[in-house]
Amino acid sequence: MDTENKDQRALLNPGEENEMELFGYRTLMWRQVLCIIGYIFSLGFLLLLFYWKPEWDVWCQCTPCDLQTANIMLLRTTDDFKKYTKKKVFWVGPFKSTDKGLQEVISDEKSLINKTLIKPDYKVRCIRVQKIRYAWNTLEGNFQKIGALEDEYSCSDVHTRFGSGFTKEEQEMRREVCGLNTVEVEVTPIWKLLFKEVLNPYYIFQAFSLSLWFAIGYIEYSAVLVAITLLSIGATIYNLRMQSVKLHKMVSSNNSMKVTILGKDGDIQELESQYLVPGDVMILTGRRIYLPCDSLLITGSCVVNEGMLTGESVPVTKTPLPNVDNSVPWKVHSGEDYKRHVLFCGTEVIQTQASQKCSVKAVVVRTGFNTAKGDLVRSILYPKPVNFKLHRDAIRFLMGLVAVTVIGVIYTAIVYAKSGASTKDTVLWSLLLITVSIPAALPAGVTVCILYSQTRLQRNGIFCLSAQRINMCGQLNIICFDKTGTLTEDGMELWGIVPSDGESFQEKYCFTPETSLSWSPLLAGMVSCHSLIVLDGTIQGDPLDLKMFQGTGWVLQDTDPINNEDEESQQHKIVRPGPDSKMVPVEGLAILHQFPFSSSLQRMSVIVEVLGSDEFLVFMKGAPEMVEKFCNQETVPLNFTKELEHYTLQGFRVISLAYKKLSTNNVQIIEGLEREEVESDLVFLGFLIMENKLKPETKPVLQELMEAKIRTVMITGDNLQTACTVGKASGMIPPGSHLIVIEASAPEENSPASITWGNSEENQENGHITKDSCINICDPDNKIKKFYFAMTGKSYEVIVNNFYELLPKILVSGTIFARMSPGQKSSLIEEFQKIDYYAGMCGDGANDCGALKMAHAGISLSELEASVASPFTSKTPNIECVPKLIKEGRNCLVTSFCMFKYIAINKRFLELAIT
Repeated sequence: MDTENKDQRALLNPGEENEMELFGYRTLMWRQVLCIIGYIFSLGFLLLLFYWKPEWDVWCQCTPCDLQTANIMLLRTTDDFKKYTKKKVFWVGPFKSTDKGLQEVISDEKSLINKTLIKPDYKVRCIRVQKIRYAWNTLEGNFQKIGALEDEYSCSDVHTRFGSGFTKEEQEMRREVCGLNTVEVEVTPIWKLLFKEVLNPYYIFQAFSLSLWFAIGYIEYSAVLVAITLLSIGATIYNLRMQSVKLHKMVSSNNSMKVTILGKDGDIQELESQYLVPGDVMILTGRRIYLPCDSLLITGSCVVNEGMLTGESVPVTKTPLPNVDNSVPWKVHSGEDYKRHVLFCGTEVIQTQASQKCSVKAVVVRTGFNTAKGDLVRSILYPKPVNFKLHRDAIRFLMGLVAVTVIGVIYTAIVYAKSGASTKDTVLWSLLLITVSIPAALPAGVTVCILYSQTRLQRNGIFCLSAQRINMCGQLNIICFDKTGTLTEDGMELWGIVPSDGESFQEKYCFTPETSLSWSPLLAGMVSCHSLIVLDGTIQGDPLDLKMFQGTGWVLQDTDPINNEDEESQQHKIVRPGPDSKMVPVEGLAILHQFPFSSSLQRMSVIVEVLGSDEFLVFMKGAPEMVEKFCNQETVPLNFTKELEHYTLQGFRVISLAYKKLSTNNVQIIEGLEREEVESDLVFLGFLIMENKLKPETKPVLQELMEAKIRTVMITGDNLQTACTVGKASGMIPPGSHLIVIEASAPEENSPASITWGNSEENQENGHITKDSCINICDPDNKIKKFYFAMTGKSYEVIVNNFYELLPKILVSGTIFARMSPGQKSSLIEEFQKIDYYAGMCGDGANDCGALKMAHAGISLSELEASVASPFTSKTPNIECVPKLIKEGRNCLVTSFCMFKYIAINKRFLELAIT
């Protein structure tokens, strides 16, 4: 590419889902005048053509130029559709160079605003694309998102640069550049919906056809078609209007509320949330509020309800970003688990807890449509185009008709001219041939099919955010399921514990209503290592934590959620023995600090104080394989692996517990400890056994899907053996079949990456698979269908990075994918799609959000009708919705196809009748 082309084009949102190519153009006055003349002489047809093809509009009225001087931007998506959009450049400013706020921004080298100011007028060039404002970065020569805190800031930068707030001058300037902090979706007027619908090329052609038919006296059929078309347009507009009203109501709340922010001089002020800017410091006062922006917690901790984002109303604990003095960006420092510090817009803060007499403070990182809530709303307003086979075939069908029509028109004109017909008759019948060859009633018929299907789905409790995906559901040939809460019951029953004495496991203890546990470190871990809270007088939190805590007979003491900086002692959650528990030698335990659970870390830990003594303990709870890594190996029983497999093969969910005593009793030192310091050299305590039963609807539904030749796959974060057992119990792995467990090892210093395999049903010796032998095992010609593969997320990652050419062959029979992180779930769905599967995903909307969006049809089992975690939401909390959706999709698909055939045949009869 030459230098001139480089200056005239760039990438917008590189690497993101909405990546676009950006081309610069400058308007020419004489070309605009010529286009206006064309509008007049074409009776508006040229203007309509430019409405359909914005790139033609730009090419006709503008000339290419470099991006820095362009006043018109032409955007083109980088997907298969190559859709064009025209945007005008606008200016923000000018700002006076003497303003104190401007000088402060200029002194901040990392601020994007500093890089976008164009001297000497200090103005900012912007464009607005899909509700997001982009500012021109003069240093990098490209447009970048404005309205978000830059990712380059380190943890210490966030605390020092933004911990004390902004001056009023700087707030004003940032507000003008970034725009208001609102997520607004206007209710589209009916007249605008009507114009957008009727200006569709199909309806324009239909109007032309009907006018011609009425002119030649073909009244009855034309009148019926007019009635059907009007009903179709009316139904579509009504549906779009209702969706617009519903979306407006869903997002309009919390656009303007009173928030408390920290000023530059330490003064506290009340402010409308719509005036917040990235970098502002919010003070969370303890009252329950819906967050108006995405913010980064820097002091204190809080509990939020993220049901709006995930569809799962389980309280989530957020911890402050550590004040680490390094140059690493804060997201990189926090890794994949950075979300534990972020308070997302639209989520509800239900409790706050201050630390060391400091109020709970959070730095605003994203505002408006840049936030998580804004991103979800934009995914509804601008859904990702679906490259559906029916649509491609429809275009080919119409192109074929157009080719035949052109030949027919030429032939008709020649025949009429030779027979001595008048010019009027020749033109009339030539045009009439066009109208009878191309089906004018097709769009109305297909629209009615989709609307009826959407209505029937709503009657079955399945709500759809993207009606065009209903047809795609008829093409699904593989369905991926989450396990917990989807295939199995949401709640777990506490089956028992298996304590460890350091060398071996002791006898298992089964929980019964008549017995209670004696005091031990294992009991202390069960009553303290959780994220439960007391809300409105009841204990709430993760179902697993809740069942574990209830089995101990202890009680959780309610803490005062309102922060009081004058108190000498800090409030902490306290657990005490209940009335039905055994006598214990302690008054209770105070939970001083919590390192919350995350899917990527597969563990959580807490620091507790034993009340009535100066003893401080650390407890860890998590996946057995993960907890073992942090334990002193002398405390881990030698038969650890064998005992773990004994319970996982029975389908139990196994959790490990570990602990240690801290060497210091200084509370300030303890609260300042990093997670790496706390989670080390632990003493292994034993296993916690949870029973997770299959839902009664699971087995019949899976059987129905397999009889319909639709593959079923399990993608879960649970243990591999547990997932395999559930797969066998549910019928996902048929009896008598071979289940092969694939284990892949990453390359090390002296050894390359390798893959090993083993039969999960027999105690055979594992063997190494070379590249050639693996191909033979995975080759479909060697009856691969009798094999079912199972692997963990770790092995999947190694195969993707080192054996990618083998991945498609493995996925053909891959059935169980365990210990999968949210990112790996999304990646797996994408890999299935690459090998020509139409993939559906069914989950509870928690850790599956990415996979639900990535799938051709994502189904979230959520009680929230307006859940935006996936295109489809089912109020029925089991997988019975899956075959219903597929049946409705096939019904809609077949009806649409039959509509094609019927209209094509009807056109042939009409053509014969006219001729």
